Amino acid sequence: MRETAERVILLADCQSFYASIEKASHPECKNKPVVVAGSVERRSGIILAACPIAKQYGITTAERLGIALNKCPELVVLRPRMQHYINASMMITGIYEEFTNLVEIFSIDEQFLDITASIPLFGDPVTIAKALQQKVLLQTGVWIRVGISSNKMLAKMATDIWAKKNKDGIFTLPKTEVEALLWPQPVHKMFGVGSRMTTHFTRLGMHTIGDIARTPLPRLKDQLRFRFGKQSDIHAEVLWRTANGIDDSPVTPETFNTPPKSVGHMMTLPRDYMEPWEVDTVLLELTEEVCRDCRRKNYMGHVVTVNCMCSPYEAPTGFSRQMKLLDPTNHTKTVFEAVKQLFYKFWDGMPVRRVGVTISQLMDDQNYQLTLFEDQIKLRTLEKVTDSIKNRYGSTAIVRASSLTAAGQAADRSIKIGGHYK
Repeated sequence: MRETAERVILLADCQSFYASIEKASHPECKNKPVVVAGSVERRSGIILAACPIAKQYGITTAERLGIALNKCPELVVLRPRMQHYINASMMITGIYEEFTNLVEIFSIDEQFLDITASIPLFGDPVTIAKALQQKVLLQTGVWIRVGISSNKMLAKMATDIWAKKNKDGIFTLPKTEVEALLWPQPVHKMFGVGSRMTTHFTRLGMHTIGDIARTPLPRLKDQLRFRFGKQSDIHAEVLWRTANGIDDSPVTPETFNTPPKSVGHMMTLPRDYMEPWEVDTVLLELTEEVCRDCRRKNYMGHVVTVNCMCSPYEAPTGFSRQMKLLDPTNHTKTVFEAVKQLFYKFWDGMPVRRVGVTISQLMDDQNYQLTLFEDQIKLRTLEKVTDSIKNRYGSTAIVRASSLTAAGQAADRSIKIGGHYK
């Protein structure tokens, strides 16, 4: 691509993505309030997406399903189909790639596009944005909102602050208009600023994005360092650059192809687990998933982390602790022994409602340490055989006996992606 003085970047966001896909699949629900939500019985009764009609009743994403039904008794509740949404997202990516080869996936429903070199072929940025909207709508039933600017950060805020509110779903935020348009906006509208950070800025007397932008960077670092410690210097610079609309990062199609820093799985349990044997069952299942993922990606890890959250909901307790193994591994039994050691060292005995297992400090698994006490080659060969059976016939083709007990969750997780039904 030929370098130009100023890039033209789009951030395309799919409106109510999951709900839009479901409404396209269920034409009879076109004029009805629709939400996509999980199962109340399994503690996942949270609104994942609400269509614009449902939002008119005050229903919001991440709201509990019971509360949403109180607001709108005639609400149509559909179970999520994650594989279907992933396929739709890939289809939308394909549409974007018809206009530029520089498409970066930001999330399942948001993608950056660098159309700098596409303008001579397809027209000005607004024309391209409109063409994208129509093509995505016709092929998927999803309406996209598009923010346009000279860098990714400004394109993102153009989408979130303005394009999502506009009837035509398109907004251009030139870098020359940052001071006039962006700076008067309240600080909570800035990308990367949540409710807690908004509170901190309010205490510092910073109420608008411009208040942050006009603060000299050394002073901003001092203020955040006073509240959060020395590690906040980088965060302060990121916030300051965001407020000033500064972002040199390129649109990178290979973003998701970079090597992972860790491999982990977490599970919210369908009920409180109080007995050690119940907890052991899910810890083993999570460990097996993590180690299987590592083997599939040809990694082994040096550090094991265990996360736990306990009931009650009003005042949950929990921990996140890690330990370094003597040698890096992706062997399920070895990792599970470390997981149990960590868990029982820090568990306070309260009912367990969520657990997670992670392996980090990854390295290539082709070079591994042999020991005098275990036949590493035999163990690796055995796990590769069981992995191949699961890959071919499904993850429940071979399961441990403990997974067949009332505590086991392997069968239920096998039909889900990211905790949601495929």
